[in-house]
Amino acid sequence: MNYKKTTLKNGLRIMTVPMKGTQTATVVVMVDVGSRLEKENQAGLSHFVEHMFFKGTKKRPTTQIISEELDSFGGEFNASTSKDKTLYYAKVDSNHICQAFDIISDMFLNSKIEQAEINRERGTITQEINMYLDLPGKTVGDEFEKLLYKNSSLGREIIGYKKTVSRFKRKDFIKYIRENYNASNTVICVAGKFDEKKIIADAKKYFGKFSKGKTTKISKVSEKQNKPEVRIKFKKTDQTHFVIGNRAYHRDHKDRYALALLATILGGNMSSRLFIEVRERRGLAYSVHSGVDAYQDCGYIATQAGVEHDKLEQAINVILKEYKKIATEKVSQRELKKAKDFLKGRGVMGFEASDEVAMFYVSQETDREKVLNLKDVFAKINAVTAEDILRVAKDVFQNKKLNCAIVGPHKNSKKIQKILNL
Repeated sequence: MNYKKTTLKNGLRIMTVPMKGTQTATVVVMVDVGSRLEKENQAGLSHFVEHMFFKGTKKRPTTQIISEELDSFGGEFNASTSKDKTLYYAKVDSNHICQAFDIISDMFLNSKIEQAEINRERGTITQEINMYLDLPGKTVGDEFEKLLYKNSSLGREIIGYKKTVSRFKRKDFIKYIRENYNASNTVICVAGKFDEKKIIADAKKYFGKFSKGKTTKISKVSEKQNKPEVRIKFKKTDQTHFVIGNRAYHRDHKDRYALALLATILGGNMSSRLFIEVRERRGLAYSVHSGVDAYQDCGYIATQAGVEHDKLEQAINVILKEYKKIATEKVSQRELKKAKDFLKGRGVMGFEASDEVAMFYVSQETDREKVLNLKDVFAKINAVTAEDILRVAKDVFQNKKLNCAIVGPHKNSKKIQKILNL
């Protein structure tokens, strides 16, 4: 599957990825800014901006008009805000891709951002904050990043605070958009079945006069840590949720594929070591999963699980035992091959859908020094050896890089601290 990259005079990048054998097409418009760019008094503004882009333009004055037009041809559409990106997308029957592109572009470039709509949307976002507070499985991940990145905007929750959300005025939105939403920070990707010349012509028509602006510069986080750390959020829950893991690599690190395979072997699927040890053999958790999260300048590998309150220490001990094992003993060729085949299989399945392909290429453009296709990625995965896994595990699973966040009816961290200091 080949892609084409077109860069407009103002610096805006357009990725086009034709796909054979599909009747769908997806358009993604991604801006390379997110919540970590915000100052403390702006907490939640990136996410609030995302919401406001659905509230109406001059051409399409209301949320209902936007939604009805996309619904009229069965389109899937949404947006999301992360700590370093905000994206808007629509997946449609390929016959309607130009119409969908027009709608998404209109929202992105011409939203009215009216004060009355801002006032109404505060209530929606406040309820979204309340919803997340009632989801300890989500909250614990936020607590883990607060622990890793304390005193940094990267450690703050994307959605912000009720106090900041309640204070935003229209001028705050306009200033933030003017400073950060520009051609230098924006990438468009269209994948699926479409007329490439028409899409590129439309992109030039919609975005040709888009302000060039400046590329976003982040304040790098401090990764200084010399001993294990624990963070507990007391909450009366039916289950204790925890995340335990170690500082690792930034998203374009040379060992990112070895780290991905390491996480897969540990807890990436239902035949992984931790799934078998924690769930199947001991019945400690229903859900246990290991994964990697990475940003431009930092990252981590971690395991999350939910357990009975009195099984917390046992579950942590089991996980730490597996961390130690994989950092001292080479994985077998069979286990390594299984992990490689798993990642490649997921990649192939994802590439059957135009939305997955669009997300892949827009992320490659914003996250990597060099855009890779799926064949390139598979070659990188295949090149990882058992020795690489052991080397990376030894580097990552050091006691001084270890962190644990807990949400549940717990107050005393001394027992956990003692376990982590093993």
